[in-house]
Amino acid sequence: MSVHPSGRPAPSAAGRVALLSPCFWPEVRRGGERFVAELAEGLRRRGVGTRLITSHPGRPTLTTESGLAILRLPRPPQGPLVRRGYEQYLTHVPLSYAALRAGDYAVAHAVYPTDALAAARWRARSGRPALLSYLGIPDEAGLAQRRWHREFVARALEHTDRVVALSQHAAAAFAASFGYRAPVIPPGVDLRAFTVGGERSPVPTIICSAVATEPRKHVRLLLRAFTLVRAELPDAELWLSAPQALPDAPGVRWLDLDDRGALARAYRHAWVAALPAESEAFGLVLAEALACGTPVVGYADAAIPELIDSARIGRLFAALEPAALAGALLESLALSQRPETPGHCRVRAEAFSHDRCAEAYLTLYRSLGATV
Repeated sequence: MSVHPSGRPAPSAAGRVALLSPCFWPEVRRGGERFVAELAEGLRRRGVGTRLITSHPGRPTLTTESGLAILRLPRPPQGPLVRRGYEQYLTHVPLSYAALRAGDYAVAHAVYPTDALAAARWRARSGRPALLSYLGIPDEAGLAQRRWHREFVARALEHTDRVVALSQHAAAAFAASFGYRAPVIPPGVDLRAFTVGGERSPVPTIICSAVATEPRKHVRLLLRAFTLVRAELPDAELWLSAPQALPDAPGVRWLDLDDRGALARAYRHAWVAALPAESEAFGLVLAEALACGTPVVGYADAAIPELIDSARIGRLFAALEPAALAGALLESLALSQRPETPGHCRVRAEAFSHDRCAEAYLTLYRSLGATV
């Protein structure tokens, strides 16, 4: 039996999980949005109902998309706060809390620290469990990015039942920054959507599905490294995620990779998937590429070495320099031609299936007293 913070037995609630995220598709497509979608799908396959409570710049809407009920609430203007350096996605939190109060949920699961404020307040009123999946790394750099971010994470640690890390690296940062032992649940990959099969591109092809305008992803560095790759392999191609955000260059193609099916097909056709990003809490796009049998290249920073744990599935590069990245790309392009490589990549991805992720969260919900 779960217990209300007052000490009284908590009211019972069977069934639905409320997922809280500040934004969702099609407005924003990042790893966090894929995390929510994959978790909801994994829970649905286990007979657990979910509703996503999110916000957008428009009127309230309630839709069902790919089996997920989505309540999109109005997002009041946040420009003045953001321009002054405050944490993003604050203005919709009162409406998200009201939506939690109006619904009948067994657990509130936030994926952004501001939404954890609504989940924590709902927990205090309802006596039902609340948690936060922290999708970043709570180290000094990450906590200092926006004003109040550190304070919101601290409040989540104090006023929700659990704060979950995506990787051992992120969990170690929780221990260092807050003295908190965060459970680790990696995000899930849909192994039914991301599969091995089909023919590879006839020319050496590198894909990077990261947002090209995000400096932390270092797509400009990838372009410089690709110039060195082309010096060795003149017919090589680099596929980047549209819309085009950087100057055109020989061999570079900009593809619409927003659709999951299109992304999976691109991973299956490419020879190598690259993510030269720093401060990655997990590296979901690399896990999805591995599920398609495609070897990967990542920067040896943060959680990426946890994912690329063997030379059989790809390469790490140790310095944010074009030559270091180009060397890893060339080695991985050669690796992609070995007949055993797709199988090794697929096996690695299976350790991160969204079935395992959903099961881990169900176990956690129930350990906190949620009747799901």
